[in-house]
Amino acid sequence: ELPETLDGYNAFIVLGGEQNAYAGEDGSPGAMWFPRVESLLRKAVRYQVPTLGICLGGQLLAQAHGGRVERSPSGLEVGAKLVAKRDAAAKDVLFAPVPFMPDVVQYHYDEISDLPHGAVLLAASPRYPNQAFRLGDRAWGTQFHIETDTEMFAGWAEKLEGGDELIAEVEAAQGDVEEVWRPFAHRFADVALGRLDVTEDRRTLPLL
Repeated sequence: ELPETLDGYNAFIVLGGEQNAYAGEDGSPGAMWFPRVESLLRKAVRYQVPTLGICLGGQLLAQAHGGRVERSPSGLEVGAKLVAKRDAAAKDVLFAPVPFMPDVVQYHYDEISDLPHGAVLLAASPRYPNQAFRLGDRAWGTQFHIETDTEMFAGWAEKLEGGDELIAEVEAAQGDVEEVWRPFAHRFADVALGRLDVTEDRRTLPLL
């Protein structure tokens, strides 16, 4: 059951799922609880509650703020992949320490085709240009997964053509994924607990 507000919560995290973020042809939401999730996401950004949306969660974060999510003409993106940081990531408290081309895990048919007005693009890839973004100071969305292990991915991919190969690729990349994204998750927790200043990497350095 979803709360009406985020009062009393240190953070808000929305993970992935099989549903579409956007409405069906009959106008019904991708899931009956999505309108409430989007309402909470808007409140989170408005009241600066640290927020992290992953895959579907990132799509809902974008859509809740006027972005567009749709079935991608590029097709399914799945398995161990690389994304590239954009310039703005250098001044982002979560993304600044991330390597320029970090390993990630992907599994999605839909994409964020248009970011919300005012969103800051933090990572991209050639086929799916909006891989990570920030809204305001404390809300981040990613198209890729940072929370999966090989066993979880295997449950998703075992029925796909070439599934065994995809699972092996994710297993091979798992150490690199954890090395990058476990500290990222710790930094997000530090933001949520007030131990990390969200503006510290955006300050202008003095001229010498």
